[in-house]
Amino acid sequence: MHRPRIGPSAPVGARPEEDNLPSNDATINARLPRAERREQLLATAQGAFVESGYHATSMDEIAERAGVSKPVLYQHFDGKLELYLGLLETQSDLLISQLEAALTSSEDNAERITATVRAYFEFADAPNGAHRLLFETDLVSEPAVRQLLDRPYRACADAVARLIVEDTGLPFRSAQLLGVSLVGMAQACAQQWVSEGRPTPLEEAVDLVATVAWRGLGRFPLNRAETSAD
Repeated sequence: MHRPRIGPSAPVGARPEEDNLPSNDATINARLPRAERREQLLATAQGAFVESGYHATSMDEIAERAGVSKPVLYQHFDGKLELYLGLLETQSDLLISQLEAALTSSEDNAERITATVRAYFEFADAPNGAHRLLFETDLVSEPAVRQLLDRPYRACADAVARLIVEDTGLPFRSAQLLGVSLVGMAQACAQQWVSEGRPTPLEEAVDLVATVAWRGLGRFPLNRAETSAD
C-alpha cells in the first residue's frame, strides 16, 4: 500500500481524510478527500503529459495546473515517474479490455479482425489524446515504461495467436507472428490516421485496414467451417 510522504512543511494535526494543506495556502482551490484528489491529480497530469511529453513536464507544472501546492502532489506520488507509470497502467488496462471485448465479440474471424482494428482506432480517437501515452511516449528507454507499453501489444497478439492455432493448427510461434502483424498494423494505422487529422471517416478507415488484414489472414486453411464471405 502506498504511504503518503509528508514533507517538513506538512501541518501537525491535519485531518487524514483530506489534503494536508495549510488553511491559508492561496493555491488551493478546495479541500478534497484523498481519493478524489488523487484522481484529480492523475487527470491533470495526463493532460500535461499528453501535451508536452514526459521530459518537458515538471511536477511544478502539474501542481500549478491542479491548483495545489507541490507538497500536496508529493503526498500522493513519490515522483514524476510514479505518476507517469500510474497513467500508463490505466491506459494499458483500458486498451487491453477493449481488445479483449473485440476478440470475444464474434465467432466469425473476419468480424473479429474488424472489431480488433476498430478497437485500436477508437482508442486512438478518444478526445483526451491519452493514446499518445502508449503510442508516442518519449520515455521508451525506461524498463518499467517499456513493460507497460508492451502489455496490450503482447496480450492482443497472443490472444490472436491462440485463435489462429485453434482454427488452423499452425504452431504457436508461427501464429504469434501473424498476431503481431495484425496488432502492429492496426496500431500503426490508427496512430497515423489520428496524426494526419482523421482524413477519412473512422468506419471507412477501419474497413480499409481490416480488409487488408483479412485478405491475408483469411487465406490460411481452417480446421473448422468459416461462415464469412472471402
